[in-house]
Amino acid sequence: MRNFYTSFVALLCVVAMCVGCSDSSPKAVKGVKHVVMVGYDGLAGNTVEAAEMPTLKAMMDQGAWTLQARSILPSSSACNWATMFMGAGPEMHGYNTWGSRKPDFPSIALGKNGIFPTFITAIREKYPDANMCSMYEWDVIGDLIDNKAITYHKHVPAGESECRDITDAYIAYLKEHKPQVSMCIYDSPDHEGHGQGWASETYMSKLTLLDNYLAEIIQATKDAGMYDQTIFVIVSDHGGIGKGHGSTSMSEMEAPLVFFGKGIKKGYKIEVPVMRYDTAPTITRIFGVASPDVWRGRAIEEIFE
Repeated sequence: MRNFYTSFVALLCVVAMCVGCSDSSPKAVKGVKHVVMVGYDGLAGNTVEAAEMPTLKAMMDQGAWTLQARSILPSSSACNWATMFMGAGPEMHGYNTWGSRKPDFPSIALGKNGIFPTFITAIREKYPDANMCSMYEWDVIGDLIDNKAITYHKHVPAGESECRDITDAYIAYLKEHKPQVSMCIYDSPDHEGHGQGWASETYMSKLTLLDNYLAEIIQATKDAGMYDQTIFVIVSDHGGIGKGHGSTSMSEMEAPLVFFGKGIKKGYKIEVPVMRYDTAPTITRIFGVASPDVWRGRAIEEIFE
């Protein structure tokens, strides 16, 4: 009996040691070395099908997608971009208004850089030498990404360039540095939505121009030798109705979320419910990085082959 008890205790110790030493990180997507995120402020899910966007639609045909990824409330800009980067809603991270540069009330937790953990924070902790960059036309984005953890970030004002300046700067960075994680966040078509109206002729025309730039970004990854090891993520923060957004109509709350590239299912319409805070854990999942405990989003496992 004593021998049995001794053996049983020893077995429990071994099990406890194994559990304590286990790696809770998810499995990385095999063969993927780069994530390229292209974001469009105010791209409404209900405008995509009618838009002349052949590049985006080809990515949908050959990737995994939904046009109904739902915003948090309010369906406004900064709070939804924060949610997308931070894997949790305003009740956790504290960014709750259209233009929040800092939490409107205290974040429930802070990372070592004094900001609620973003996917940049999480990836940096596991991969200290990773090259990560973000370029954005709306300067508020720079306050939401954990800019102390990112390798390079730059505000490129829209000005009169019709989004040409940010596209050229981003493409140049891709080709020179081949970053593991990169973001190009346009302030359009939100600008056109507020000016002329969501789904107006001006708005829809801007979608076509942005789609042309998307084709250039994809080509840049090919020129840089990155394409075959890249997952592209196309995101938006909210939609719109009339000349505004911020309320609870589906036109305002639903926006596209598209994944395309290495290891992604082809022609797969995402049927499970998707919230804006599911974006961050899906990106960290690609690199085999565990979600911070304070996140509430989940990786969209259904998109992977």
